[in-house]
Amino acid sequence: MKTALTIAGSDSSGGAGIQADIKTMTMNGVFAMSAITALTAQNTTGVRGILEVSPEFLGQQLDAVFEDIFPDAVKIGMVSSGELIEIIARRLAFYQAKNIVVDPVMVSTSGSRLISEEAVKVLKGRLLPMADVLTPNIPEAQVLTGMSIHSGEDMIAAARSISQTYGCAVLCKGGHSVNDANDLLYANGTYRWFYGKHIDNSNTHGTGCTLSSAIAANLAKGFNLEQSVERAKEYISGALCAMLDLGKGSGPLDHGFDNTSKFMKGKDYESV
Repeated sequence: MKTALTIAGSDSSGGAGIQADIKTMTMNGVFAMSAITALTAQNTTGVRGILEVSPEFLGQQLDAVFEDIFPDAVKIGMVSSGELIEIIARRLAFYQAKNIVVDPVMVSTSGSRLISEEAVKVLKGRLLPMADVLTPNIPEAQVLTGMSIHSGEDMIAAARSISQTYGCAVLCKGGHSVNDANDLLYANGTYRWFYGKHIDNSNTHGTGCTLSSAIAANLAKGFNLEQSVERAKEYISGALCAMLDLGKGSGPLDHGFDNTSKFMKGKDYESV
C-alpha cells in the first residue's frame, strides 16, 4: 500500500488540518501518517487557541515516520513559525523526500494574515523551492508575487511568476472573486485549466486541506501531476455535492452517512 505524510496543524473540529488530511488520504487509498505542527482549539466558526509544538519535537515526529515507513508523498499545510518551517526543510532534504505538495497557508480566503512576515520569509527561502507543486489560493498567490489578481489572465501571470521563482509546478486555486471554482495548473512553461462549477454548499471548511491532500495521495499512487489534480478535483467536488451537514440537530448518522455512501458507490476511491 502506498503511503503519504501530512505535516500540518490539528483541527479539533475535524474539518481541516491533520484530521481532514488523514480522512482524505484514506479515502483516496493510501496509508496516511502525520507530523503535527500545532494543536488548535477550533471549529468551523473560528480558532480559540493554538499550542505550537517545539522544533525539536516536530523533528522527532518526522524522524519517526521517515525511519520506519518512508512516505511516497508529503503534504505540508499550515506551519506558523520560521523555526518549524526550517526543521521541516532540513528533514525533508536529509531524507530526500519525494512528491512534496505545499499548501502555502498564509492568508485566509477572507484576507486575514495567518503567519508572521518572518515565517513567510523562511517559507519562501527554504520550503517552497523544495516543492513539486504549490497550491496557493488567490490571496496567497498575491502575497507570493506582489501582484493583484482579478482575472483568469492574472492567474496565469501569477502562476507563471511563482513557478519561475521557485522552480516548481503551481496550482492556483480560483474562487468567486475571480472565476467560478476554476483552478489553473502551471507546470514546465505550460498551463491547463481545471474547470469547476459553483456548488451551493456552505460547509467548505477545510476544502484547501482536502484538495492538496488528495493531490498528494494520487501522486503517491503513481499518477502524474495532471491526473492527480484531476482526480483530486473530482473527489472534492463529489464531497461537496454530497451536501453533508453535521450541524446541531442534523443527525449525521441518519442523514450524512447515507449521502457519503451514495457518493462513494461506483467511484474509484477505496472504501474504509
